[in-house]
Amino acid sequence: MVAVILRRLLKLFYRVEVKGLDYFHQSSKRTMIVANHTSFLDAALLYCFLPDDISFAIHTRIMSRGFMAPFRSMVKLFVMDPANPFSLKSLIKYLKEDNRVVIFPEGRITTTGALMKIYNGPGLVADRSDADVLPIRIDGAQYTPFSRLRGIVRLRWFPKITLTILPPRKIKAPDIIRGRARRYFAGKLLTDIMNEVIFSTSNYKRTLFQALLDAKNIHGKKHIIAEDIERSPISYQQLIHRSILLGDVLEPKTQEGEYVGILLPNMVNTVVTFFALHVHGRIPVMLNFSAGAKAMLNACTTTNIKTVYTSKRFVTYAKLDAVIEQLSQQVNVCYLEDIVKKISALKKLTSIISATFPKATYIKRLANHNPHSPAVVLFTSGSEGVAKGVVLSHSNLLANGIQMSTRVDFNAQDKILNSLPLFHSFGLTAGTLIPLISGMKVFLYPSPLHYRIIPEVAYDIGATIMFGTNTFLANYGRFAHPYDFYSLRYVFSGAEKLQDTTRQLWNDKFGVRVFEGYGTTETSPALSTNTAMDNKKGTVGRLLP
Repeated sequence: MVAVILRRLLKLFYRVEVKGLDYFHQSSKRTMIVANHTSFLDAALLYCFLPDDISFAIHTRIMSRGFMAPFRSMVKLFVMDPANPFSLKSLIKYLKEDNRVVIFPEGRITTTGALMKIYNGPGLVADRSDADVLPIRIDGAQYTPFSRLRGIVRLRWFPKITLTILPPRKIKAPDIIRGRARRYFAGKLLTDIMNEVIFSTSNYKRTLFQALLDAKNIHGKKHIIAEDIERSPISYQQLIHRSILLGDVLEPKTQEGEYVGILLPNMVNTVVTFFALHVHGRIPVMLNFSAGAKAMLNACTTTNIKTVYTSKRFVTYAKLDAVIEQLSQQVNVCYLEDIVKKISALKKLTSIISATFPKATYIKRLANHNPHSPAVVLFTSGSEGVAKGVVLSHSNLLANGIQMSTRVDFNAQDKILNSLPLFHSFGLTAGTLIPLISGMKVFLYPSPLHYRIIPEVAYDIGATIMFGTNTFLANYGRFAHPYDFYSLRYVFSGAEKLQDTTRQLWNDKFGVRVFEGYGTTETSPALSTNTAMDNKKGTVGRLLP
């Protein structure tokens, strides 16, 4: 009776939705149910919305707390200590008696918003008991006041909660692996399962602009999301408003599905232009202004570009006048300064109204929101010969961001310093799109070559995450004050091999580990990376899920 009432209350307040319930019925009676641990509501959610009679494996420390008293008579509880081998043996025996047991393999409620450490014990239990492993993703409860993310994410009383059940599977270590090695192996298999759960249940089948609108709803329209050297930070609402306004102004100049060149540095206005083109279904082509006129002309020819957007100020600063003169003979070069000057007061007013209802505006502007359609064209470095144009879809870019987020505990309080150019997949996806979609503030700096200035910028803004190449990181480390990177949590290196001298310099001088990864433009770009939980010197880390 209590379960029925609690179920109705949870359904009423949190609009709880259960997906994949058929997989629960496909699992055997001997099943270990594993779920991510997001809040104090998790056990109640699983107890109320999973059918059949289930037990909960609970830590002795939690069981001894006073608030557990009412539940001892309501729910089957299996008290255990994951560090105690006798406790694990008892759980293995209990599962072999054909029981369904829920266990949270992290051993605690997340304090980062991402998966925490996965204990090896539950993996060994699944292996030794030959039980089915039924993974469940709990999503939405992390935004309630019952989570431990206050100050990290925007909490609200009644967010929608979704329980997604995935197909059952087995954890089986080879017979030749025994002892501690078997325990470790089984734990790694369970870790991979939990990472897969997070990735496969995340929504990457949407467009980038839809993802931006969703991020605004999660983190709040006033959440500051981007800044550049002009030091005028903008919020989600301002970014969306400016994108809609500029998109409406640019719309008559191009056609839906047309490839449009962007020749701009790392600035907030570049991000606005990028999303402005997306509002009306245009495809940005990020031109490499450091490659020279010939390479840019080849890029325009390859993608059949008719229009390129740039800035007079940037052209003067980067000394690109001769390049622009050659480009103008082949394409229509438009300056954003001239375009902005011609925006009427009426257009600005209507854009404010449109930005108040961005979802409806986006649907009206672009009827076909296909996540598999092209989102951007990037050109490779040319290390294999002539630079190749790579077309990446919306889902390509979003999926890669989610792949990274399953392994790294990014959160909305992070500040990313991105000096890698947006015409490079590393700078676009990792340095810009991941933070914008995840609620992390990104500071855009126009050149990675300012080795003395960038450490000062990191110190000034309190950067917590940086991306770079070995060359850049080595030079930042050489010129930086030992305290410039005091706030950094993570530094990721890619695009070239990380040298031991660079790794050692950062560790000795700043007390910061540099995590090496590997990727290609074609893979959006990340394929693998070392992380805080999986870090092996001299490698590019484990493959992403």
